[in-house]
Amino acid sequence: MPANSIITPKKHATPMKAMIASVSGYAMDGFDLLILGFMLPAISSELGLTASQSGSLVTWTLIGAVIGGVIFGPISDRFGRIRVLTFTILMFSLFTGLCAVAQGYWDLLTYRTLAGVGLGGEFGIGMALIAEAWPIEKRNRASAYVGMGWQLGVLMAAILTPLLLGTIGWRGMFLIGLVPALASFLIRRSMGEPEEFVKQSSKQQEPLLTRLALLFKDRATRRCSIGILILCSVQNFGYYGLMIWMPSYLSKNFGFSLTKSGMWTAVTVIGMTFGIWLFGALSDRFARWKIFVIYQVGAVVMVVCYAQLKDPTAMLFAGAVMGMFVNGMIGGYGGLISDSYPVNARATAQNVLFNLGRGVGGFGPLVIGMLASQIAFTAAITLLAAIYLLDIYATLFLLPKAQSKKEDTLGAIG
Repeated sequence: MPANSIITPKKHATPMKAMIASVSGYAMDGFDLLILGFMLPAISSELGLTASQSGSLVTWTLIGAVIGGVIFGPISDRFGRIRVLTFTILMFSLFTGLCAVAQGYWDLLTYRTLAGVGLGGEFGIGMALIAEAWPIEKRNRASAYVGMGWQLGVLMAAILTPLLLGTIGWRGMFLIGLVPALASFLIRRSMGEPEEFVKQSSKQQEPLLTRLALLFKDRATRRCSIGILILCSVQNFGYYGLMIWMPSYLSKNFGFSLTKSGMWTAVTVIGMTFGIWLFGALSDRFARWKIFVIYQVGAVVMVVCYAQLKDPTAMLFAGAVMGMFVNGMIGGYGGLISDSYPVNARATAQNVLFNLGRGVGGFGPLVIGMLASQIAFTAAITLLAAIYLLDIYATLFLLPKAQSKKEDTLGAIG
């Protein structure tokens, strides 16, 4: 069946509908993953999990996301953004709900992994949708708004989990995670495909596996893809390493209650959200690669400084500044990838590169946990700062410096 026969050109996605759909879906992902971090002690206690088993629930969710990214990115480039997004939402919703009835480690691990496969389609397809529905000159800030959606979900989790966990338990929290998923699904049902994608879909379509090879088709594309993969890996490794273990660290070392740990997380997330918004706004006005370098240097400095703090109040506010640099860089990934690949490979690039980075990032909680058990947590965080030096190298020597206002900045892939 031709790709253009399954889409409805009469119902093109408007910028606002595309934004609502993409932001709401990514908010759902952030909500689900952070409530898991808050609930790990309760889940471990009831199901009798070891520390390594608890950490692996996060890791395998993100490994599932890698699988989902590789699968759903090329399918979206072939058959449409909205259809594939709808399917990934349903898959994520189903297996998130099944987590509420898990009876042991292995069935919970299976549900989390399969939910991760659905999650893997969210970010990349949403970013491709934004790139094709919004004007090119506003692409960076629009993509940053999608990144802010994750922080919205995380903020909701930080506020709601301390309030509800003691009442409805971790099983009830997984059921609450279905609500934004269903809402996002309903929003997407009323949308058509972006006009830019409809035009592209009328052309000759490559086989699905060929689209993966397009990400490495020549030297310039290979360098760009490797550079983007490094950026996504470093950002996710640092983000998950910090966010998953920080509530436990604050509780163990400073006696923070769940509510107080939630307050710390909320303040940090506010800093991250501001950093993402600022990155998008700056990137539409100045050279994006320079903004990346500023944020990367800021991440190195703030992570090292944060690791030396002993006062909980100072940690609270320094965490917001650290979050601004450490996670604010995600505000540039959507625009960078969308500019670097044309329509027929855009969702593939977004999903594959970002989710491979997310898979690498899934080892962050395990590595930080192991380092913290062997050495001090502060030393583990200090070592974390070194990975941002890789980011600086990738930005300076692998990524393209040009930020064209025209489509297909790497040339005619396909």
